[in-house]
Amino acid sequence: MIDPAKRAFLTGLFEAAVEAADAKAALRPNMPERPKGRLVVVGAGKGAAQLAAAFEELWDGVCEGVVVTRYGYGCETKSIRVMEAAHPVPDAAGLAAMAALFEAVRGLGPDDLVVALMCGGGSALLPCPPDSLTLGDEQGLNEVLLASGAPIGVMNAIRKHASGIKGGRLAAAAHPARVLSLVVSDVPGDDPAQVASGPTVPDAVSLSDARAMIAARGIAVPEAVLAKLADAPHPDDAVFAGHEVRVIASARLSLEAAAANAEAAGVPAVILSDAIEGEAEVIGQMHAAIAREVKAQGRPFKAPVVILSGGETTVTLRHKDGRGGRNTAFLLGFAQAIDGVGGITALAADTDGIDGSEDNAGAFADGGTAAVMRAAGVDPADAQRRNDAWGAFDAAGSLFVTGPTGTNVNDFRAVLIEE
Repeated sequence: MIDPAKRAFLTGLFEAAVEAADAKAALRPNMPERPKGRLVVVGAGKGAAQLAAAFEELWDGVCEGVVVTRYGYGCETKSIRVMEAAHPVPDAAGLAAMAALFEAVRGLGPDDLVVALMCGGGSALLPCPPDSLTLGDEQGLNEVLLASGAPIGVMNAIRKHASGIKGGRLAAAAHPARVLSLVVSDVPGDDPAQVASGPTVPDAVSLSDARAMIAARGIAVPEAVLAKLADAPHPDDAVFAGHEVRVIASARLSLEAAAANAEAAGVPAVILSDAIEGEAEVIGQMHAAIAREVKAQGRPFKAPVVILSGGETTVTLRHKDGRGGRNTAFLLGFAQAIDGVGGITALAADTDGIDGSEDNAGAFADGGTAAVMRAAGVDPADAQRRNDAWGAFDAAGSLFVTGPTGTNVNDFRAVLIEE
């Protein structure tokens, strides 16, 4: 079992990271000036309801609008309507939310202001199949993309060209009103056009670029969807003149907060990167190799130290009935690679509080975790092949459960290495 003191230390780092992305703290220095006309709030993502509630509390005036979040992630608001829909595969409630967002920005004038509160998870929450496509077609596309192992930038580039709302189309519909997009980034590199596939933030990825990505990775995009891919609006389009985009919270800021928390506790901290991508299992093995090198050779860092990293790994699905998400998949690869090595303890978790298919944020692991799994009748290597990282950590009693946190700046990983 994981040492309680080390578990508490790593949990404290996670909590510091989440607190740094708190909705009110992120919004306070970014509140807009009062417009001459109406102020309409729209938004989407796993933390959209909390952002809306915080905006209402900070705003000294009248506002209206609608945001959509994942089932179970809503909270009480005053004048901004909160809708809930399915994630990661869209459903009919998402279609209704999409229509409500378009209705909220319809008929606005040049004196009106739209504030878009966007955060991770919005891509699935706002289905908008174009032309003759159906919700089933968009669900099929999402399932293919999630199973492909493609980086989030590739998935979002494809989604934008198969949608009537992503890639800046919601902002275009608000014209001639001005749009201020306040973005909580969950993507490597903090490109706001990638967050929630950019409903209010266009980017320059062309249709030919998206088709090249599909071909290069051999992604089995359904033929019906492939035939309906269309160019998204370009950032230079006149309808986006005067719009403003601000990234108000990100993995970088959260990792820096966690590092400060560790230093205050007397443990030196290093940040590898806030933008790590790749297959979760392999990235876990890489982190384990660094930890073993620190432990055995005192390089590239001296122990004691806590190594922090963020970003968004991917999991290539081999079994549709697998359980877990990319953080438990990362940690299962990590646990096997430090099997039998003492003095190394790690936490990997999603900052939104849910890692993949179950109700845990992530899990803990140390050098004895793989042995505990085997003693419980679970072969960790076999669990990895079956995409059942959740089952392996459940058997080991090492799951990390927080419930929804109200924010989302993606993966959080902390590896504590003792002298």
